[in-house]
Amino acid sequence: MRFPPANMQLRRAQLVLMLAVLVPTVLMTGVGIVLLAIGSTATTVISGVLVLTFCTSGITGYILGTIFVGKGASLVRVQNDFVSSVTHELRTPITSIRLLIESLNHDRLEREDRTQVLSLLGRETERLEVLVGRVLELSRLQLSYDYRRDPIDAVELLDESIAAFDALTLTRPTPIKRYCDPGLIITGDRPMLVRALVNLLTNAWKYTGDDKQISIEAHAAGRWVDLFVRDNGLGIDRGEQRLIFEQFKRGRAAHDGAAPGLGLGLSFVRAIVIGHRGKLDLESSNGTTAFRIRLKRTRQVTAPQPIRLGQTSS
Repeated sequence: MRFPPANMQLRRAQLVLMLAVLVPTVLMTGVGIVLLAIGSTATTVISGVLVLTFCTSGITGYILGTIFVGKGASLVRVQNDFVSSVTHELRTPITSIRLLIESLNHDRLEREDRTQVLSLLGRETERLEVLVGRVLELSRLQLSYDYRRDPIDAVELLDESIAAFDALTLTRPTPIKRYCDPGLIITGDRPMLVRALVNLLTNAWKYTGDDKQISIEAHAAGRWVDLFVRDNGLGIDRGEQRLIFEQFKRGRAAHDGAAPGLGLGLSFVRAIVIGHRGKLDLESSNGTTAFRIRLKRTRQVTAPQPIRLGQTSS
């Protein structure tokens, strides 16, 4: 027995909810208003009030039901997009592995060709393993990862992120400018926040030209701390600025420049920021891009000084 798709079932549930709850409730509301308008006795007035109270509860239930059904439809759409994206990304290495195995099975290859095919087979298998591992890790970050809540000095966070970035770009060292307002403390998971900032720094490094001007900053913004990563790259089109945070989605500049990557880096950043109950956005135009991570600021608590003998507290 075949069932209709989940999104179609949710649409039907929304239609049934509207017909079974909203329409009768609207009709009953009219009855309640009429009872109140023509009521000449206490019984009629009380009946009108009770009918309107019932209608209010029905409308509230309909609104809540619609919200839950809408969220369910949104979740189904995200799941479908995710499955479609994963399937598309898995198809390429799986197809390559199948073709390489067929070449080996025919046993018509020279020794050198066989060695090359085995090398390609190992590379494609490693690519597939990395892809699956990244997808599983991203899913864990989004669903079940337990983020630590430690106090983190913003200066130390930026310096550690720059050090980790430098270790990844030893072949082409790039100076990173750092700015940080004094006394900024963030509560969060230090390794995960370092990873998010390193991902942003790496993106800035990949999508800028030879004259790389990259900076990382931390500024106070009231109850928040704003972490910025800025670069002088080509910029991101406005229509792509929300799309690039989705899994396996890459901007036009990434495709045109044939930059390596799976399109998961910004998804990791977004998952980490959401896990810290923060906000992630960007501003981009020709020649400049700035990603901003906004996190809750932690106030430093100064421990009271001990009172010595013969000394009074003020």
